[in-house]
Amino acid sequence: MIAVVGAGLMGAATAWQLARRGHEVTLIEAYEIGHKYGSSHGSSRIFRRVYGEKLYVDLTGQAHELWRELEHDSSTPLLRTTGGLDFGAGRDPQGLSEVLREAGVSRELLSAEAASERWPYITFDGPVLYQADAGVIDADRTIAACVRRAVELGADLWTGVRVTGFDVGEKVLLRTDDGRELTADTVVVAAGAWLPELQLPVKLPELTVTQQQVFHYPQREPSVRWPTLVFKDEDMQIYGLPSGSDGGPLPAVKVAEHGNGIRTSASTRTGLVDPESRTRVNGFVRDRLPGLDPTPVAEATCLYTTDLHDDFVLDRHGPLVIVSPCSGQGAKFTPLIGEMAADLATGRAESHPRFRLVRPA
Repeated sequence: MIAVVGAGLMGAATAWQLARRGHEVTLIEAYEIGHKYGSSHGSSRIFRRVYGEKLYVDLTGQAHELWRELEHDSSTPLLRTTGGLDFGAGRDPQGLSEVLREAGVSRELLSAEAASERWPYITFDGPVLYQADAGVIDADRTIAACVRRAVELGADLWTGVRVTGFDVGEKVLLRTDDGRELTADTVVVAAGAWLPELQLPVKLPELTVTQQQVFHYPQREPSVRWPTLVFKDEDMQIYGLPSGSDGGPLPAVKVAEHGNGIRTSASTRTGLVDPESRTRVNGFVRDRLPGLDPTPVAEATCLYTTDLHDDFVLDRHGPLVIVSPCSGQGAKFTPLIGEMAADLATGRAESHPRFRLVRPA
C-alpha cells in the first residue's frame, strides 16, 4: 500500500497516477480538498515552455502531453492556451529563443514595434519572445479532477487529518492527530510548505518558505484576449496571466512579483498582503500594462517553497518519496510530477541527479 501525504497539486496528481496503475493508495490531507492555506489554490497558474535550460524546456513538453491526458481521463478542461510573452532586459528574449530553437520548440522573436502592433495594451521597449503553447492552468479544478479520479479508481481519501508521526523501518507507520495509525509500504510526502516542519528521518536540501502576493486588475477592454507574460529587468521580475474566477466576474489579469516574498513558514504565515509589494506591482501595471486599470479588484497570498538552486526536490530515501517541485514553478508540471513521483514510489525509475536530496557537487 502507498500513502500520499498532502493533496495539493502534486499529491493529488501522484494519487491519480498511482490509482490508475492499480495500486492501493491512501491520500491524506490536513485540510479540505482545495483549501487556500498553501501553494496550490486558485484558478490561474501559468503554463509555459520558455526556460533558460533545455532540461526544463523538455520537461514542459512532457508535461503538456500529460495535461491533455489528464483532461481526457477526467473529462475536465484544465489548461487553456493563450500564448505567452517574455520581455525586459533581464529576461534575455534572444537567449531564451536560442534555447527553444535548440529544443525544437516553435517561437517568434519580435521587435518592440512589431509586438506593440500585436499587443497594443502592453508597453514594450525591447525585443519580445512569443511562444504559442503558453496558457493558464486552473489549479482548483486540477486538484478536484485528480482527487475525484483517484477515488473513482479505488483510492481512499482522508481529509481534515494531519500526519503527526513517521515511524520508518522496512515499512512506514503513520500516526495522525485523530488517533489513527496507517502502515504503508511506501509514503509519498507532498506536503508543500509544510515539508520543512515535518519530523522526517531525512536530511532535506535547504528550503526557504516565503509568502507571495498576487493582484488582479480589471481589463479596460473586456473582449481582449490577454497572453501570459514574464518580465524581468534589473529591479524586478513580474508575471501576469488571465485571472479566471479569482479576479471576479469581469475579465481581469493576475499580476505578481516572482520573488520579493516575505520569509515565513506554513504555520506562521500571516496571510496579510504586503503593501510594499502592492505598490510595486501597481506601479508596474500603470507603467507597462496600459490595457489594465492599475487598481486591483482582488488580491491574495500564497506560499513559495524555494530550493537553493531553484530546482525540484524529487527523490526516494528508503520507503519515503519526497516531492517538493517548488521554487514557484511547479504548477505547470503537475501531471508530470505525479508520474515521476509514482515512478519513484513503485521503483520504476530513479531520481534525476538535479532533483535528488543530495545534489552533485
